[in-house]
Amino acid sequence: MLNGILNINKPMGMTSFSVVFGLKKFLKIKKIGHGGTLDPDASGVLPIYLGKATKITPFLSDTIKEYQTCLCLGIVTDTQDASGAIMKQTENISLSQEQIHSVLHSFTGEIEQTPPMFSALKYKGKPLYHFARKGIEIERKSRKISIHQLICQKFNPPYLNLKVVCSKGTYIRTLCADIGEKLGVGGHMHSLQRLRVGKLLIEKAVPYQNITRDNVHTLVAENLYTIDQALHFLPALKISTSAGKKAINGMPLCLDEITEHPPSFQKGDLLRGYNLEHFLGIFEALGHSQDLSETRPLFKSKRILINREDN
Repeated sequence: MLNGILNINKPMGMTSFSVVFGLKKFLKIKKIGHGGTLDPDASGVLPIYLGKATKITPFLSDTIKEYQTCLCLGIVTDTQDASGAIMKQTENISLSQEQIHSVLHSFTGEIEQTPPMFSALKYKGKPLYHFARKGIEIERKSRKISIHQLICQKFNPPYLNLKVVCSKGTYIRTLCADIGEKLGVGGHMHSLQRLRVGKLLIEKAVPYQNITRDNVHTLVAENLYTIDQALHFLPALKISTSAGKKAINGMPLCLDEITEHPPSFQKGDLLRGYNLEHFLGIFEALGHSQDLSETRPLFKSKRILINREDN
């Protein structure tokens, strides 16, 4: 069974679901999903999770994402992107570099963002875009996001090219609309390309349009990232050979059953667990590193990501 992550370069004009559906048909597997939806008009890195890798998406909430976007100033649309109907238009776009840099700086760091109506967020079991298409406005709560970098790459009025490095949950088209509003001229997202999700880079992404029924297995074999590679940001925990079965059966592990652990950890911290060189899954610390004891349980499996019969 295939278990791992594919770094796919989604082309414009396709939904993220269409990419998943196509790969599912080619590979003939049941467990497959994607991480971080890209709108049909956007392109770039789309992580595809195969097999047991579908179980790690809740643990990737802090994955950093990087985008290149073009903000069209002076035109406000109902969808906040180029696909929407024009709601407001400003003819004269006269902005200085200082104004632009000042506004961009104000959006850097931890900010509040209100999700757009045209989004897949659910309200009473239905996505918000279902209501938006009927002209129904649903009240949405703002939420905190982090903009780590927001850089002006080029300003050729009315187009403003931006590099954005941000946290999960950031709506780039909403960011573009908010920047346009604060600049006093309005705006919408003209184009979007995702350059990075964690360590998955656009330069190493497999273009979806290059995948065929005949070459799909070769491309997967050559480009599949293992589950523990995707969890690289978690510290490693090495479990003794004799405690391997105990670990995957969910029994707590004591200090003498651990051959290597981080020098410092806190209760609740997550780790990548290995038995010899074999990756087992995600483990959780049951105590603090300053409270080490030979008899006190220290770690326990949180999510086993191998077939239990293989160990």
